[in-house]
Amino acid sequence: MRLNVWVTFVEAPPNPVAAPASDMHRMGVHLVGDGVDVAVVATRASRVDVCFLRDGVEVNHSLKGPTLGIWHGHVPGIRAGTRYGFRAWGRWDPAAGLRHNPAKLLLDPYARALEGEVVHGPEIYDFAWEGGAPRDPRQPSTLDSAGHTAWGVVVDSAFTAYGTRPRHSWDTTVIYEAHVRGLTRLLPGLPEHLRGTYAGLAHPYTISHLKRLGITALELLPVHAKMAEPALTTRGTDNYWGYNTLSFFAPEPSYATADSRAAGGAAVLAEFKGMVHLLHEAGIEVILDVVYNHTAEGGMSGPSLSFRGLDNPTYYLLDEGNRYIDYTGCGNTVDFRHTRAVQLTLDSLRYWVSEVGVDGFRFDLAVTLGRHQEHFTPYHAFLVTMTTDPVLRDAKLISEPWDLGPYGWRTGQFPAPMADWNDRYRNSLRTFWLSDAAAQAKGHAGQSPADLGYRLAGSADLFGHGEVAGGRSPLASVNFITAHDGFTLRDLVSYDRKHNEANGEDNRDGTNDNHSWNHGSEGALSKEDPDGVILALRRRSSRNLLASLLISAGTPMLLAGDEIGRTQRGNNNAYCQDNEISWVDWELDPWQEALFATVAHLVRLRRENPSLRPARFATGRPLPGDTIPDLAWYDASGHPKPAHAWHDPHQRVIQLLRSGHPHGRDSLVVINGNLNPVEITIPEGRGRNYTLVWDSERERPDVVPDTVAPGEVVTVEALSMQVYLANPS
Repeated sequence: MRLNVWVTFVEAPPNPVAAPASDMHRMGVHLVGDGVDVAVVATRASRVDVCFLRDGVEVNHSLKGPTLGIWHGHVPGIRAGTRYGFRAWGRWDPAAGLRHNPAKLLLDPYARALEGEVVHGPEIYDFAWEGGAPRDPRQPSTLDSAGHTAWGVVVDSAFTAYGTRPRHSWDTTVIYEAHVRGLTRLLPGLPEHLRGTYAGLAHPYTISHLKRLGITALELLPVHAKMAEPALTTRGTDNYWGYNTLSFFAPEPSYATADSRAAGGAAVLAEFKGMVHLLHEAGIEVILDVVYNHTAEGGMSGPSLSFRGLDNPTYYLLDEGNRYIDYTGCGNTVDFRHTRAVQLTLDSLRYWVSEVGVDGFRFDLAVTLGRHQEHFTPYHAFLVTMTTDPVLRDAKLISEPWDLGPYGWRTGQFPAPMADWNDRYRNSLRTFWLSDAAAQAKGHAGQSPADLGYRLAGSADLFGHGEVAGGRSPLASVNFITAHDGFTLRDLVSYDRKHNEANGEDNRDGTNDNHSWNHGSEGALSKEDPDGVILALRRRSSRNLLASLLISAGTPMLLAGDEIGRTQRGNNNAYCQDNEISWVDWELDPWQEALFATVAHLVRLRRENPSLRPARFATGRPLPGDTIPDLAWYDASGHPKPAHAWHDPHQRVIQLLRSGHPHGRDSLVVINGNLNPVEITIPEGRGRNYTLVWDSERERPDVVPDTVAPGEVVTVEALSMQVYLANPS
């Protein structure tokens, strides 16, 4: 909604704030007594007004300050639901990093709710435009932005409805990464008005799917209020994924129902809180993908929406020439050397946990959050404070352990109790099952299986070190095969190369390093596969990857729709595709229903058998009171796998035996990475018989289980795997 409001500026304060003392250390605008307390950081400003929209007219009140860089005051007569923003006066000197321009209505960095939207045009830029194009970045704009940008909304923060947290332990956690809109936009069991909304996500029909699948935590792509980059707006598209944050406190209004949006920002917030409550009631945790590394204001030529106009040198990382340093690929980098940037982020995290009720966070480009300008350290003040904070220390904290800056790959290097996305796991599993198999099909040897062994066992080479003796445990490794960024599982086994033409960037965007395999023909098949051979192989490869994920030591993460074979038509960078390319298609063929049954079965096996989800790194020796090693590796003959075999690319048969002592059954995983069937000998183990509980050769898991004895020879089909559980004594 566009607001047609224009303001004439005068140097004299129009309405000095009232005399009552306010809490200057509580940032933002909060209901107190007969009005609101206001506090905002603008360390270099000469004057800051808080601007309330009342009966369609902007009413400005000048704040007191700066006191330690904070402008503050109490304004009587303001009630919940009032729209507001800030205007800041001060030196205009872009060469010095100073961009004060009172013609720009600035969003409160602490706004709990938003109304209106950012409308792209010259009005939202702090420098001069002419004829619809930038004219001179050194000249301040005189165009008022009030009718073209979002307003904060005063909310009553007393309402909380998130109920009892599920608090799943890490060893029982199974994460499901999803987009609020994309998961339910096409879900036929939902009422139309709830599809693609927070309320739709918490509808019993949606929850029933998640419960039947067996996931314990829903990780949502960014739900912080966002805006599209100007380049996308020019192309008529949107930032569907949402990695372009406008507000670190307010939920994205477009994901709320039409009724909530019409009722205002507080109703949007209430719908979000209601979603959290209902998911908690169903035993599902809520993890937010959060983007604190940069903001929607972009680079030097970006719009002035909030931080840039309030305190540009405090919030953004600048070089010696006061130009933005870009470690994020998005034009700017939040400067985590500054106290106020760290405070803002911590306050935001605490708010989402304590008042909204979420259970954890996945930090986009998290290396940026631990940098002292160029250099990363796991002992950064922000990381240390967050992991020891009494509100946050029990939340699930997950890093994306890289950014685009120097030495930006830091997988395994974040402090306890954080977990890290493990991209080495992703690449190793894809390599073994797909790109190495593709090489074999062309008569070449693939890579050695050594790295696969590390990943299946929990990546001790990455996570077995740090401040905690013995490392953070394998559960700190968030294992995944696919995520929002890249191919879906179905596309991973259907395409050798990306097909991103729909993005309008001539297929230049997105990675070329996919480790994928089309199994002999590119993309969707019809006449090219009359006997269904290629499709059958693709489905088996999908099952191999999913099963490997769910029997590996670590915390598994599934991408929404992979359990039913969702495709993005070969697009591995669908960030701007708010359409059927990205939305989950719920019209299922029989093979997709079988795939769902398979994933649910594997998740249940993991949940019910602790030996499939070890909570600590293996020693390779029997633990006290046990008679077999906690983890042992065998070759096809059933003998211990010799060390040299791990480095032989032709030795692609692996047997992995984990002890279930003292509270469960031993588990045996048999992997055949060859293009031909092999005969394997079941290892001795504890001397008990084993029951075959899953075989990737089979389309569905609901088959009569087979029982085998130690020393028995069984045939394992080409490119397949089996899971056995030792029978109780």
